[in-house]
Amino acid sequence: MALGLRALRVLLGGFFALTGAAKLSEQISAPASQQMKALFVQFAEVFPLKVFGYQPDPMNYQEAVGWLELLAGLLLVLGPPMLREISNLLLTLLMMGALPALLQFPRSSD
Repeated sequence: MALGLRALRVLLGGFFALTGAAKLSEQISAPASQQMKALFVQFAEVFPLKVFGYQPDPMNYQEAVGWLELLAGLLLVLGPPMLREISNLLLTLLMMGALPALLQFPRSSD
Protein backbone atom coordinates (compact mmCIF):
# COMPACT_ATOMS: atom_id res chain seq x y z
CA MET A 1 0.00 0.00 0.00
CA ALA A 2 2.75 2.46 0.96
CA LEU A 3 4.65 1.67 -2.24
CA GLY A 4 1.54 2.34 -4.32
CA LEU A 5 0.93 5.68 -2.62
CA ARG A 6 4.57 6.64 -3.05
CA ALA A 7 4.39 5.79 -6.76
CA LEU A 8 1.19 7.82 -7.13
CA ARG A 9 2.80 10.77 -5.33
CA VAL A 10 5.81 10.66 -7.65
CA LEU A 11 3.67 10.34 -10.77
CA LEU A 12 1.34 13.19 -9.81
CA GLY A 13 4.19 15.39 -8.65
CA GLY A 14 6.05 14.74 -11.89
CA PHE A 15 2.94 15.50 -13.91
CA PHE A 16 2.37 18.83 -12.17
CA ALA A 17 6.05 19.77 -12.40
CA LEU A 18 6.06 18.99 -16.13
CA THR A 19 2.84 20.90 -16.85
CA GLY A 20 4.15 23.84 -14.83
CA ALA A 21 7.40 23.81 -16.79
CA ALA A 22 5.42 23.66 -20.05
CA LYS A 23 3.53 26.80 -19.01
CA LEU A 24 6.81 28.59 -18.32
CA SER A 25 8.83 27.57 -21.36
CA GLU A 26 8.08 27.03 -25.04
CA GLN A 27 11.01 24.59 -25.22
CA ILE A 28 9.00 21.77 -23.63
CA SER A 29 6.34 21.79 -26.36
CA ALA A 30 5.82 24.77 -28.66
CA PRO A 31 2.31 23.74 -29.85
CA ALA A 32 1.14 23.13 -26.28
CA SER A 33 2.63 26.45 -25.22
CA GLN A 34 0.71 28.33 -27.92
CA GLN A 35 -2.50 26.55 -26.98
CA MET A 36 -1.98 27.39 -23.30
CA LYS A 37 -1.43 31.07 -24.14
CA ALA A 38 -4.79 31.14 -25.92
CA LEU A 39 -6.48 29.32 -23.04
CA PHE A 40 -5.11 31.71 -20.42
CA VAL A 41 -6.52 34.64 -22.39
CA GLN A 42 -9.92 32.98 -22.00
CA PHE A 43 -9.26 32.03 -18.36
CA ALA A 44 -8.40 35.66 -17.52
CA GLU A 45 -11.78 36.71 -18.92
CA VAL A 46 -13.65 34.48 -16.45
CA PHE A 47 -11.26 34.95 -13.52
CA PRO A 48 -13.26 34.50 -10.28
CA LEU A 49 -12.18 37.84 -8.81
CA LYS A 50 -13.40 39.72 -11.89
CA VAL A 51 -16.67 40.44 -10.05
CA PHE A 52 -14.57 42.54 -7.63
CA GLY A 53 -12.92 44.45 -10.48
CA TYR A 54 -9.68 42.46 -10.74
CA GLN A 55 -8.77 40.83 -14.03
CA PRO A 56 -5.22 39.47 -14.34
CA ASP A 57 -2.95 39.86 -17.32
CA PRO A 58 -3.16 36.48 -19.13
CA MET A 59 0.61 36.03 -19.45
CA ASN A 60 1.22 36.89 -15.79
CA TYR A 61 -1.62 34.54 -14.84
CA GLN A 62 -0.07 31.72 -16.89
CA GLU A 63 3.36 32.36 -15.40
CA ALA A 64 2.02 32.40 -11.82
CA VAL A 65 0.12 29.13 -12.35
CA GLY A 66 3.18 27.60 -14.03
CA TRP A 67 5.50 28.47 -11.15
CA LEU A 68 2.98 27.25 -8.59
CA GLU A 69 2.54 23.93 -10.41
CA LEU A 70 6.30 23.47 -10.89
CA LEU A 71 7.16 24.24 -7.28
CA ALA A 72 4.30 22.24 -5.76
CA GLY A 73 4.99 19.29 -8.08
CA LEU A 74 8.66 19.21 -7.13
CA LEU A 75 7.79 19.48 -3.43
CA LEU A 76 5.33 16.62 -3.82
CA VAL A 77 8.06 14.41 -5.27
CA LEU A 78 11.13 15.53 -3.32
CA GLY A 79 9.94 17.39 -0.24
CA PRO A 80 9.75 16.27 3.37
CA PRO A 81 6.33 15.20 4.68
CA MET A 82 5.27 18.64 5.97
CA LEU A 83 6.08 20.33 2.65
CA ARG A 84 4.31 17.53 0.79
CA GLU A 85 1.17 18.31 2.79
CA ILE A 86 1.46 22.00 1.89
CA SER A 87 2.01 21.00 -1.73
CA ASN A 88 -1.13 18.86 -1.64
CA LEU A 89 -3.12 21.81 -0.32
CA LEU A 90 -1.73 24.22 -2.93
CA LEU A 91 -2.42 21.85 -5.82
CA THR A 92 -5.92 21.10 -4.54
CA LEU A 93 -6.73 24.81 -4.28
CA LEU A 94 -5.25 25.44 -7.72
CA MET A 95 -7.37 22.73 -9.30
CA MET A 96 -10.48 23.93 -7.46
CA GLY A 97 -9.81 27.42 -8.80
CA ALA A 98 -9.46 26.05 -12.33
CA LEU A 99 -12.85 24.33 -12.30
CA PRO A 100 -15.04 27.44 -12.69
CA ALA A 101 -12.92 28.66 -15.61
CA LEU A 102 -13.07 25.28 -17.34
CA LEU A 103 -16.81 24.94 -16.81
CA GLN A 104 -17.44 28.31 -18.49
CA PHE A 105 -16.36 27.11 -21.93
CA PRO A 106 -18.46 24.90 -24.19
CA ARG A 107 -16.86 21.70 -25.39
CA SER A 108 -15.82 21.51 -28.99
CA SER A 109 -17.25 18.69 -31.06
CA ASP A 110 -14.05 17.47 -32.74
